Amino acid sequence: MTKRKQKGFFKMTKTRRIYLLRPGEYSPETIAVAFAKTSRSPLPFDEIAAELNDESSARFHEKWVVGYGHSSVAEHAVLHLAFENVSRLAIETIEANRLASYTEKSTRYQLWDEDAFHLPEELVGSPYETDYLNLCQTLFRTYLQCIPQLKNWLRETLPRHAGESDKTFERRLEPAAIDYGRFLLPAASLANVGMTVNARTLEYAICKMLSSSLAEVRAIGERLLEVCQLETPTLVKYAACNAYLQGVEQKITERAAGIATALERHHDFRLLDYDHAGQERILAAILFRFGHQADFQSAYKYVLSLSEDEKCRLVETLMEGRGAFDQPLREFEYAQMSFEAVMDQGAYFEFKRHRMMTQTVQPLTASLGFAVPQGITAAGCEAEYLDAMRQAAELYERVSAWNRAVASYMIPNGFNRCVLFSMNLRQVFHFCKLRGAENAHFSIRRVAYQVAEAVQQAYPLLGAYLDMPSGETWESIEQQYFSTVNTC
Repeated sequence: MTKRKQKGFFKMTKTRRIYLLRPGEYSPETIAVAFAKTSRSPLPFDEIAAELNDESSARFHEKWVVGYGHSSVAEHAVLHLAFENVSRLAIETIEANRLASYTEKSTRYQLWDEDAFHLPEELVGSPYETDYLNLCQTLFRTYLQCIPQLKNWLRETLPRHAGESDKTFERRLEPAAIDYGRFLLPAASLANVGMTVNARTLEYAICKMLSSSLAEVRAIGERLLEVCQLETPTLVKYAACNAYLQGVEQKITERAAGIATALERHHDFRLLDYDHAGQERILAAILFRFGHQADFQSAYKYVLSLSEDEKCRLVETLMEGRGAFDQPLREFEYAQMSFEAVMDQGAYFEFKRHRMMTQTVQPLTASLGFAVPQGITAAGCEAEYLDAMRQAAELYERVSAWNRAVASYMIPNGFNRCVLFSMNLRQVFHFCKLRGAENAHFSIRRVAYQVAEAVQQAYPLLGAYLDMPSGETWESIEQQYFSTVNTC
């Protein structure tokens, strides 16, 4: 900041300014150029923007972003996109982008209409169209029939809050019933999702959609490209089907088919690998951060020289005074863990929202069986539930031999899915706090407790500070909320 000497002291001549470049005044592409030009121009942002128009902004992006590959500039062009009446299977592709934000229609708080499902284009006129429609109608009809029975059961068993009125209690019954009923909703269920994304991420997102094996997802990608070309025409200009993305799935699927599994596939959880010196690396990195003079290797050797009691006291000093909303320091990212978990599709749909971790999910199939929630059994709905789920599994097997990707539409939330994932300890703290909370759905709470208990064994000093409600385990959650977690 420039200063001017005046009568023995310095006087500031530059005034701090913090303000918005409003999308209503400038297009996303113009805002991106205004930010990009500040690296070479001494002018304020708003003056740079005032000199620009859509044509000059397009020329800039064509030269620097497209021509010279300065793609980070496109991150300053941000769009807010609304998707309505898209299947939950399609939402998996829409939300498969790490650097974007999403909010979607919740299966926990909203009741689905009986016709709120997608008929895939691939099935129209096929030998399976009628069977598919009948299955979806059966699943939705069973879902809607179970909700009143679940409410009646909950009315007798759900604890009342102190001083809670009858009206307030009744309002709590429906979402509680829906928490159990949602296991029946198929991946074809229609939902709405809002997406906030920058143009750099958006271009690749459109490429992935246009390269999908599902006609619905390709159609969404085509429409999305049309919509975005109105706002960021240059930055999504070259979004197109990617031949590599299309081909790699088929080629690797063929190779993977010959691998024999050495493990019995049942509902389980495994900590596959972790940095055994992770706690020490975190502590050393924190000492390095605040030590000013010590290099990391010296800090690491110092931590290794400490006794367990001394490490414990160091951790106590580190965590002392940490409030309920205080995130662990960023140095907690130096400990990495890898897991493999089988969870029901409803849990996975929440799990996938944690995009900062690395996730690899297997296709949605009927091969791992399905969960039966305790509420379905206790409310007297189990016979209808089992019949509907088994119908889904039977039709899936027939359709998957014809088109495996399309067959996934008919798989309900209760079916299990296998996920490989890795995350650092800081991400573990966030995941376990959010998904282990008492108001989280019991399916994802079970997974959160599995993660927490594995981490507490691997990193006992730091894992002891995970924000988990006391008195529960993943086994107790399973016993309380599930009749079974794997019914074939």
